[in-house]
Amino acid sequence: MPVLMIVLIAIFALLLLGTLGRALFIWIRNNNSPKQTVEAKVVTKRMKVQGFGRSMNGAGTTMHAGGSTYSRYFVTFELEKGKRIELGVKDSEYGMLAEGDEGVLSFQGTRYLGFEQK
Repeated sequence: MPVLMIVLIAIFALLLLGTLGRALFIWIRNNNSPKQTVEAKVVTKRMKVQGFGRSMNGAGTTMHAGGSTYSRYFVTFELEKGKRIELGVKDSEYGMLAEGDEGVLSFQGTRYLGFEQK
């Protein structure tokens, strides 16, 4: 049994280090990317709800009882020449943007900096 515990702890530690390493790599890459400001159009929006808990089916829906959930928000922008980029945004920004909005997008790598509507 102790060998199994050591293996499980080692796997957990490797997964944690990998996740932290990836986050650090993305942070450094974004910091080294130039800040860009371009004409853009909001093409689509989506949200990803993540969490844990016990699932219960009722009336065709899945609900979480207990546990915790959180949401992440993403907006796809169309830039010049049809190029598209999806960026994570804060919930307050997500609510202020609508599909079809046109304006000036500011971003740095994969980091959303802002969108000023025309």
